Amino acid sequence: MARYQHILLAVDFFEQDEVVIERAQELAAVYQAKLSVIHVVDNIPIVDTGYGGEMPFQIDFTNQLVDIAKAKLAKLAEKLAIAKDQVWLELGSAKLEIIRVAEEQSVDLIVVGSHGRHGLSLLLGSTANSILHHAKCDVLAVRLPTG
Repeated sequence: MARYQHILLAVDFFEQDEVVIERAQELAAVYQAKLSVIHVVDNIPIVDTGYGGEMPFQIDFTNQLVDIAKAKLAKLAEKLAIAKDQVWLELGSAKLEIIRVAEEQSVDLIVVGSHGRHGLSLLLGSTANSILHHAKCDVLAVRLPTG
């Protein structure tokens, strides 16, 4: 059995995150491993193409989402006693950024919810599934309660 030394908790801030958070916290305690946390903000502008190419209406909520995520991550890090240098807020594709940070930080276990509801990920495939198939370390996909 692997002895995990660095666990990366991936959160998306949905109500079911608590199940994933508790599992990562338990594993970090059992293995006496360093626990880090990551959240990725999708950069998806909303465009109204009703006016054709003449007057596109574009709203980019990215800055607001980043501000909200920073506050939530800080609160979670404090609750879990995670050092500020072990907290990552990234912008882009959740699956790509989680894998990148895991590799850069020598993470040996990623803990993620078994299904995500990130923007276009519903249409393009599961974030957890993509991480599972592309990460170079172990991945625990925690089954989230339905409903």
